[in-house]
Order: sequence, then structure tokens, then C-alpha cells
Amino acid sequence: MNVLTRCRWRAIVLLVVLCLALAGCGGAEIFAPAAVAATQPPAAEEPTEAETTLTVFAAASLTDAFGEVAAAFSAANPGVTVAFNFAGSNQLATQIGAGAPADVFASANQAQMDVAVETGRIDAGAPQVFVTNRLVVVVPADNPASITDLTDLATPGVVLILAAEEVPAGRYALEIMDRASDAVGVGSTFRDDVLANVVSYEENVRSVLNKVVLGEADAGIVYTSDAISKPGVTAIEIPDELNVLAEYPIAVLNDSAYAEDAAAFVAYVLGPEGQATLANYGFGVSSASSAQ
Repeated sequence: MNVLTRCRWRAIVLLVVLCLALAGCGGAEIFAPAAVAATQPPAAEEPTEAETTLTVFAAASLTDAFGEVAAAFSAANPGVTVAFNFAGSNQLATQIGAGAPADVFASANQAQMDVAVETGRIDAGAPQVFVTNRLVVVVPADNPASITDLTDLATPGVVLILAAEEVPAGRYALEIMDRASDAVGVGSTFRDDVLANVVSYEENVRSVLNKVVLGEADAGIVYTSDAISKPGVTAIEIPDELNVLAEYPIAVLNDSAYAEDAAAFVAYVLGPEGQATLANYGFGVSSASSAQ
């Protein structure tokens, strides 16, 4: 074997020895950090704050105003949202009695709040009046029956829609007719004459309003707040001596899963910001809210 060949073999042997040494000792360590990094689980994400959804049962006449109130409340209370169930107060009280999940109940009259209290799910001392409301006659923008005041509702042939008697707005409308029948210059048959013109009794006041807007009736009786928030109708005032002051109570249910947040919502409704929003929709301020 010549010198050149021996040198080549020595180089090959040295290379093999070096590779074996690296594999058996430091070689694995050289590559280990990269291998470990590749198998590391991703860093755990920071836990997010749990979101609370309050379920508020509210009279249909509160639909527009409470939508704006809820948006402002949620903005001021991150992590808390509000889901509404809008309907006639009598329907809501019945649902509460049947055990429907709810955190807050806002009724359009005390009678239906009392029904809810009787179920045991609202404490007797919990309800607070948060706004007031009044009623108006509404007619389509073109006023096809040429109605100018309350007494025109008794004119034969007028197509009238009212809320059902079980609904607060319907009960208030009947009370107004009773007062008018007893008033000087109106006539004792006024109530009967008006009711003879009714073609439909609706399950909530918003349905009355919508049918008047659609021209399905010459007139209806709704709350002032409804007439303000809905284009397409003209409101005709009912004289104070014949009108009714509707008082709306609100309360937290005693089995609410989010009692603290529910109480915060009620406090917001009664507070200056909530009251300002409600006033913009035609509601009156109550003594309970003005004391906040």
C-alpha cells in the first residue's frame, strides 16, 4: 500500500471515529434543543371573562326604548348582555308563573306585576315604578275617517282596533271609555258605541299600532311612547280628565341566576341615563326613579 493510499484510509477512519463520538456523546445534545422545541405544546391562552346574558321580560310598549337602554347598559358593563322577551304584560306574567327562565320583569301595570308576585318568584317589596305613560288615539297618516278627537271613535262605520282587555293597554282604553261615558257632553252610550266599531282585539299594544300603520284600521288606542317611536301614524291627544296615567313597575326575580347583574340593570333603568333615554321615547319619570 503506498503512502497516498494509507493517508486516505487514515482520513476515512478518523472521520468515522469522529461521527461515532458525536452520535454517542455531544451530537445528540447539539440537536436536542431544536427537537424539544418542536414538541412543546402551545402556550395556554389567557382565560377570558365569562359573559352573562340577562333575560328581561318586558311589556311590548318598551321595545324601542329598552333596546337603546340595553345597548348603553352593556357598554357600561362589559361582559353583560341583555336578551329580551317582549309581549303583553299578562302573557309575561303567565310565563313567569309557568317557570320560564327570567331575571327581570318590567310590566305595563301593577296588576300584572301582582300576578307575578303571587307566583312567589318576585318578592312583594321588590317592584319599583320606573316610568309612567299616557294613552293616545292613533290614526294612519292620511286619516281616512277624518278623526280629530276621542269622541269620533263612536261614529258609526269607524274601523277601530284595540288591545285585548287582558292587556294593560286594553284595560286602560276601557277605563277611558268609562270616564268619557260619565263625562258631561259625551253621552252615556259612548262606550257601547265605540266598542261596536272594534274589529279586532290584539294580544299586545304593538300589534294595534302596526295594524293602524298598515291601514287595517281607521284608528287605535296606544301609548304615547308607541306613537312617538313609530312613523306612519298621527297621534290625537286624549283630554287629561279622561286619560289614564299608566305606571310601569320593574323587579328582579328572586330566583335569578345573575341577581347582582339583574339588580344593576334595574338600577340603570332607574338612574339618570336610563331615565333620559326613556324620556326621549315619550315616557314620564316616576317618583321612584327621580329619587335615584
